[in-house]
Amino acid sequence: MRRTEALTIITQVLKQPVDDVPAADLIYGRALVPIENPAAEAPQPWAMQVDVLALQIAARLPFTDDSEQSPLARAEDAKRRRDLGGEIAALEQGHTDLNSAPWYPARPGDLVHVHYEAAGEMAAFGETYQITAGADGFLTMQVLCHSLPEDTEFLADMVGCFAIEDDPDPLMALWFEAGPHRLTVVRDGRPVHIGGAR
Repeated sequence: MRRTEALTIITQVLKQPVDDVPAADLIYGRALVPIENPAAEAPQPWAMQVDVLALQIAARLPFTDDSEQSPLARAEDAKRRRDLGGEIAALEQGHTDLNSAPWYPARPGDLVHVHYEAAGEMAAFGETYQITAGADGFLTMQVLCHSLPEDTEFLADMVGCFAIEDDPDPLMALWFEAGPHRLTVVRDGRPVHIGGAR
């Protein structure tokens, strides 16, 4: 479960824990000791907005946010768990997410930037692709630039792996393998998808 989904559920339960009571915006509590045996040094009652309390609870739970994984990585995780249904669902959801994006499909002139996190001794870097018209109505995605130094060892093997010629859907491999959270898509000078945004 994603942290955002958990936050929604926690908030709903705290606001209305019982069906036939009105929803609350403020929640309060006090220790049982002063109720049963009041004393001057007893802890004081507390009050907090329900939304704030729900946020504090969700922030402390050890969730892994699936949005920080590519669809292929989520499918691989399910495969390792021998969860065939989860594997298929991850791939189907990745396909649905791409196809339902308001800026999809890609158009000639689109720029697609991929950001790669640091790994081992390799520093973080990015590469930008440009989508152009290909043959027979298909699209081509070419590397426009990258941020690695030109003297990087194995440079040719590290950049341009998502370049593709004459493909009906040049973004599919990039979306599934790198993941939407690493992508920024720019159309007509405006970002239409910012993967790392929260």
